[in-house]
Amino acid sequence: MAVSAIVAPLVVGVTSHRNIPAREAEAIRRRVREFFAQLQHEFPGLPLVVLSALAAGGDQWVAEEALAAGAELVAPLPLPPAAYADDFTDAASRVAFAELCRRARVLQLPALSAAGEAAMPGDARDRHYAQAGIYIASHSHILLALWDGRESDLLGGTAQVVRYHLTGVMPGAIERRRGAQALLGRGDESLVYHIVCSRAGRDGVALPPLPPLQPLQARWLGRERVRAGSDGMPAEFRLMFTRMRQFDEDCQRHAERIRADAQAPDGTAAQASDDPIDGLFAAADWLARHFQRRVLQALRSIYVLATLMGIAFVCYSDLPTDLPYQDHAIYVFIVLFGAGVLVDRVARRRDWYRKYIDYRALAEGLRVQHWWREAGIAPTSSSGFAHDNFMQKQDIELGWIRNVMRAASVRTFDDAAPPDAALARIGAEWIGAPGHGGQLDYYTRKSERRSRTQRLTRGLGRACLWTSIAISLLLALFQHRIGPDDTTSLVALMGTLTIIAAARESYAYRKGDKELIKQYRYMHGIFAEARHLLDRVHDANGRREILRALGEAALAEHAEWALMHRERPLENARF
Repeated sequence: MAVSAIVAPLVVGVTSHRNIPAREAEAIRRRVREFFAQLQHEFPGLPLVVLSALAAGGDQWVAEEALAAGAELVAPLPLPPAAYADDFTDAASRVAFAELCRRARVLQLPALSAAGEAAMPGDARDRHYAQAGIYIASHSHILLALWDGRESDLLGGTAQVVRYHLTGVMPGAIERRRGAQALLGRGDESLVYHIVCSRAGRDGVALPPLPPLQPLQARWLGRERVRAGSDGMPAEFRLMFTRMRQFDEDCQRHAERIRADAQAPDGTAAQASDDPIDGLFAAADWLARHFQRRVLQALRSIYVLATLMGIAFVCYSDLPTDLPYQDHAIYVFIVLFGAGVLVDRVARRRDWYRKYIDYRALAEGLRVQHWWREAGIAPTSSSGFAHDNFMQKQDIELGWIRNVMRAASVRTFDDAAPPDAALARIGAEWIGAPGHGGQLDYYTRKSERRSRTQRLTRGLGRACLWTSIAISLLLALFQHRIGPDDTTSLVALMGTLTIIAAARESYAYRKGDKELIKQYRYMHGIFAEARHLLDRVHDANGRREILRALGEAALAEHAEWALMHRERPLENARF
């Protein structure tokens, strides 16, 4: 796997009218060039990928401008090229279509009807166009719409693709599951860049856009808001794409180490592969482990320094003043405090904690995405990828994770379902068994390790407590026999033990040991139940439904994990 080449691109989808008046063509092309230049200026580290069905008119214009801007062109075609070419009424558009197909990565979307049914204009052909529009809208971070702003009942038309991108709903007997989810979600991750255009009527007369829109006007559209194009991209989306750029920069910065130590979604060493999902998983998983180590190092340093600060203060305040250098303990306290502040500032400035949480959530989402695709689950609908199920109702700042997952699936479409025998291998590699790899073995080991750590914390706390109680009894019973200096030293020891126990307990809380044990046991139960059901069910469709349910449960739990830990940031671990 060429990890150094694995990056998360910024994906721009295209939907456009075919009958835009020729007199507006050059001005619209100029608007499109300015739009791509703006994206490349604001997010220079994000490669640009453009999704276009290469229909005549605006689709082809945008595709040509994208290639001129250095973007990668991906063409999800609603029909086989020969059948699709029947829609091009003039020789120039056919030549342009053939040339663009040669320069693009072509994705042939699955047939929705029997061979020949979509050959003639009608409902069957329109459903194929709608499928292409849904695929583009579902996999785009920004939908570029060359649109007159008018609503339309044409299935798969530009107006309906825009509506689907914003609301998840498209009329017709397709994608009902996706639409039902979107109606209940926030929809804040949907962004349209609308370039207003006219349309040429059948009589050749140009039809103006919906008033008060004017041709060549540009605006940003969200689900419930409109923003002038000149005002720039909404700030929350700029933050989302900035997070993606930071992920790409981390991938490139650590590319050699990722390549040397990358893991595949099944937990084994990653093999050479050009699969974007596997490559992004390897990078996200390595980066999550890397930043987890950084966070733990910072957290341990802070708590060790806090413990030593407490001990230094006890020494300064409680020990006899005639002890050598006793008064210097206050300077030690100040130095330790400064060191702790420095560690905290470095960790926050470099964003270690946020990256650890986000990259772990991304890796787990990509793991499910990988296994769903392996099981033939993703192709069951044109938008049924894991990013449609992950963090549906969460803060938009976390939307960048879904965006990376969305981008990863753009170049991996495969309509061929795997053989039924592959499902047994997927069960063995994804679910596995305790002591034999897979997620069951992982959660078993993690649960046992965290339980041991929790027992150590409880044991240390009890030891400190009983030692303090013993010292209290000693002082109570022999207070007349123990000199003032010894009494002071014993009181200082009690304070020190209390500080050590409290610091250890607080450290365990900050790491979320108790919550993680519950999560590991819960996930172990989910995978164990899936293992049990797979052993009982023998038909392929039933097994795929089990794997789908397992993936959905895993995605939901990982989303909760990310949110739980985001509420317990490193910067709150102050002394």
